[in-house]
Amino acid sequence: MSQKGQPSFRKSLNLVDSSALIIGSMIGSGIFIVSADMSRTLGSPGWLLVAWLITGFMTIMGALNFGELAAMMPKAGGTYIYLREAYNPLTGFLYGWTLFMVIQTGTIAAVAMAFGKFFGVIVPWINEGNILLNLGPVKFSSVHVVAIGSLALLTWINSRGIRTGKTVQNTFTFSKVIILILLLLAGFIFAGSDGFRANSEYFWEAATLDRATGIVTPVTGGMIVVAIAMAMVGSLFTCDAWTNVTFASAEVVDPSRTLPRSLFLGTLIAFTLFFLSNIVYIKVLPLRGMPDGTGVLERGMAFATNDRLGTAAISSIFGDYAAIIMAVLIVISTFGCNNGLILSGARVYYAMAGDGLFFHNAGKLNVRAVPGNGLWIQFAWASLLCLSGSYSQLLDYVVFAVLLFYVLTILAIFVLRFRKPDAERPYRAFGYPFIPALYILMAVTIMIILLIYKPAFTWPGLIIVIVGIPVYYIWRRLNK
Repeated sequence: MSQKGQPSFRKSLNLVDSSALIIGSMIGSGIFIVSADMSRTLGSPGWLLVAWLITGFMTIMGALNFGELAAMMPKAGGTYIYLREAYNPLTGFLYGWTLFMVIQTGTIAAVAMAFGKFFGVIVPWINEGNILLNLGPVKFSSVHVVAIGSLALLTWINSRGIRTGKTVQNTFTFSKVIILILLLLAGFIFAGSDGFRANSEYFWEAATLDRATGIVTPVTGGMIVVAIAMAMVGSLFTCDAWTNVTFASAEVVDPSRTLPRSLFLGTLIAFTLFFLSNIVYIKVLPLRGMPDGTGVLERGMAFATNDRLGTAAISSIFGDYAAIIMAVLIVISTFGCNNGLILSGARVYYAMAGDGLFFHNAGKLNVRAVPGNGLWIQFAWASLLCLSGSYSQLLDYVVFAVLLFYVLTILAIFVLRFRKPDAERPYRAFGYPFIPALYILMAVTIMIILLIYKPAFTWPGLIIVIVGIPVYYIWRRLNK
């Protein structure tokens, strides 16, 4: 529903559009990179696939459960609305605050920089060493020009209306899915099986691989669970962003049916592509290798150059052209990914502004019936993160904060069933109460393990959330 006296959101997103928004937002550059670090943490092809399967289960089950809340409250803002209604305005604000400060804008910045860096493989002028402006701590390179330029272009495109934004989203989502499927087929049909032969020797032998030396340290017993949880930081981050479609709920056609279906279809399709990609990696490359290896087989999955695992995997098929082919795919992939993130994020700030918890202008729709001011505020902060170089550190903290809010949102299903038993629920959470409870248990377990074994990655994320508490009360006072 629009703010009083303003244009209304236009319902334009059908099932295909909504699913494309999810798939396109999920598939960025992560799937071509994160399994290298996961391989160093797990040291075993079998356990690597288990980590991805657990991630897929949590993602799809989480999406099926979010469907109940999305169908029940199809309003702009999605998760922010669910947390506000189930708990209180402060909880909703803490989510929106963390989304704006870290989750959405940090991801947008990281994806934009990946876009710029891989564009540099195609156009050599674009590289981080090509400094155009040196301001001491801030160095403005040609990569920054391309990254921030892409953000400006996508923000302008989405300020032109939801139809323009969804057209770009569908075009890039379909393009990268088709290209990725073709590369997967090439990997299964034409690539060699050197990886399978080597990986069969230690398929279920969990180990950690030292990044500097390649020394293998076996992992046994309960520590395998710990290793899986730590490795899943990469896979969970790669599979994130599926909630973005709920932010644009007010623009979805027949949301009570479309949202639950698109959440299931979108997450299922994206995860299937992720899982098949990992099977190709294991087929083509040995998981274990040496950091000083001279070729892709010697370096293996764990020590692929700059963790560019996708490039290493297809090099056995396309040789010297592999880097260019992968760069083109990632440029298309990251551009489409950021379009979805930019489109959806501004809807959360719109909802927050309507409650007096964000910049007032962000709560206004422009003549194209989209939150134009919110889009440009998001652009400004994401661009600053690009220039600061802090986006990569911020993203290290994202997974813990994301899991925290996912747990609270899934728990909201129980809270609202108790508090509002008679509320209309066009779709009910799959497997309630067992599947939602299992999701919460798994997510909390991972959070506890990360707090104990990766405190440098988790406490800063928790602190960012906590800092939002005084900000909430200051904002309320200023608005009064």
